[in-house]
Amino acid sequence: MCGITGWVSFHRNARSRAPVIEAMTATLTPRGPDAGGVWLGRDAAFGHRRLAVIDLPGGVQPMTDRPDEPAVVLTYSGEVYNHRELRAELRSLGHHFRTRSDTEVVLLAYRQWGEDVAEHLDGMFAFAVWDERARRLLLVRDRLGVKPLLWAAVDGGLAFASEPKALFAHPEIHPRVDADGLREAYSLLFNTGPTVWSGVREVEPGGILVLDRRGIRERRYWQLEARPHDDDRDATADRIRELVATAAHSQLEADVPLCSLLSGGIDSTVLTALLAGELRRREGPDARIRSYAVDYRDQAEQFTGDVLRTGHDTPFATEAGAYIGTDHSTVVLDPRSLLDPGHRKAVVVARDSPIGVGDMDTSLYLLFGRIRQHSTVALSGEAADEVFGGYPWFHNPKALAASTFPWLLVTGDEAAMPMNPELDLRMAEFREDTYRDALAAVPHTDGETVTEHRQREMQHVSLTRWLRQLLHRKDRLSMAQGLEVRVPYCDHRLVEYAFNTTWDLKSFDGREKSLLRATGAGLAPDSVLYRPKNHYPATHHPDYNRGLQEMARDVLSVPQVRSLADESVIKPCLDTPPDRLEWGHRLRLERVVDLALWLDHHRPELAL
Repeated sequence: MCGITGWVSFHRNARSRAPVIEAMTATLTPRGPDAGGVWLGRDAAFGHRRLAVIDLPGGVQPMTDRPDEPAVVLTYSGEVYNHRELRAELRSLGHHFRTRSDTEVVLLAYRQWGEDVAEHLDGMFAFAVWDERARRLLLVRDRLGVKPLLWAAVDGGLAFASEPKALFAHPEIHPRVDADGLREAYSLLFNTGPTVWSGVREVEPGGILVLDRRGIRERRYWQLEARPHDDDRDATADRIRELVATAAHSQLEADVPLCSLLSGGIDSTVLTALLAGELRRREGPDARIRSYAVDYRDQAEQFTGDVLRTGHDTPFATEAGAYIGTDHSTVVLDPRSLLDPGHRKAVVVARDSPIGVGDMDTSLYLLFGRIRQHSTVALSGEAADEVFGGYPWFHNPKALAASTFPWLLVTGDEAAMPMNPELDLRMAEFREDTYRDALAAVPHTDGETVTEHRQREMQHVSLTRWLRQLLHRKDRLSMAQGLEVRVPYCDHRLVEYAFNTTWDLKSFDGREKSLLRATGAGLAPDSVLYRPKNHYPATHHPDYNRGLQEMARDVLSVPQVRSLADESVIKPCLDTPPDRLEWGHRLRLERVVDLALWLDHHRPELAL
């Protein structure tokens, strides 16, 4: 896992601009604390920061196909889990390898298959290839968008990077935000393509961008397709079990310490059990995988249920760790550490965005920092809810009947920071237009029932939109601590199969995630298998609420914050007693504080 950046310009010689690519690359040092390098050609400049995970001495980047006068140059971030199979195939086709790294596999795969290279790769990745022979840049992003890849126009071409901060180190790209950017940030619709930053775009998940002298061309090499599902319940459950196990086992490879995130929910427990079993098979019966959970001081006494949480995680995580036989640790955080301005600013800097989820972001950042003291790679249960239908909106008649994105019924407008009405952002109109476009993109099969039709829409928007912001959050906060997080439930073969599994099979036992529960039989205690869905934990300590209200009062004295936020809506949140502050109102305060930190750090030009 790494950070990549660079540019191509057909108007200026890149060899004379070494300080620019070095500055861009330096911004990504947290993503790649182990090594860094740059490559300069006539038309192209590439930078790379490396977090060494596989073939520690051999995977140095940017990587070229030959040391003198290279024809192909690669800067690559991510992991390709089928690199061993591809290595054997490429050798049979006459290619020779100098390293054990998956980076070289991607490089030579491009030499073999050109622009079709991505279709041969299984994993999470974002990379850029400069083809000196064709004078062509290729940008490629993995199918689900696990790894980030952004770009912006420059004179004669474009610049690209893992994060916006690297783009802003280029002298032609500036942190500018217009009304469209604020709509993208605060609508909570999670489009792919545009970003909060004017002129900065994402390469779409499953997307390829090509730049040559003819201009820019974009296309999708992968997207969800609708197919009939003919397997019965037993065959479907067996296939799901096989796909989940294969995804988990394939992602265990690393030349550095590895661990699992174990929250005590069904997603992470099933995954951890599969990882632990495979590790024992490979290394012997005494092998134990490390597992980690997060909790807060006094959480057992202070916990109160809210719209996202029904119970305290720690007892379930501890039970699951004991059942599986992991080396389990619970990282306990103090509410004051979540209020620390240094921690909160580090999170906002990592995200390059004013939108987050407050203390849940800060706690995840701190958790990753503690994990990084012992492990370089962590595996997470992210995406199981999207794949297996775990969210409440898959089962709530009100959500199924609503003509809007289902999570807005859970988070509601009260969970978004209210924007100053004088800005006239027309959020309602934007949401309606975006929702209509989202439904138009959903593939269907002939003869779907009304139920199947609607559930396919729910799963498609969850996988292509809601999941996007969860993956963004996990990538930025983990990489800010130099930790690689892998997400086996994002394996595209699992996602494709589950997407086309009928809803009666996804809910055959009358509950959410029926197929994952069938997979987990015998791997997890029943208390976990049948536990209701619980979201990532948040502190419920009134001291945190009190401190948050104080921070929000302070930042509302900043003129630029007042120009963007609707104080009349925020004020009641400030006046509520700390022990009675509801989750949605608290999130409003979180976002006001984050907005102030974001404005202070980036000092964006606001073109409203």
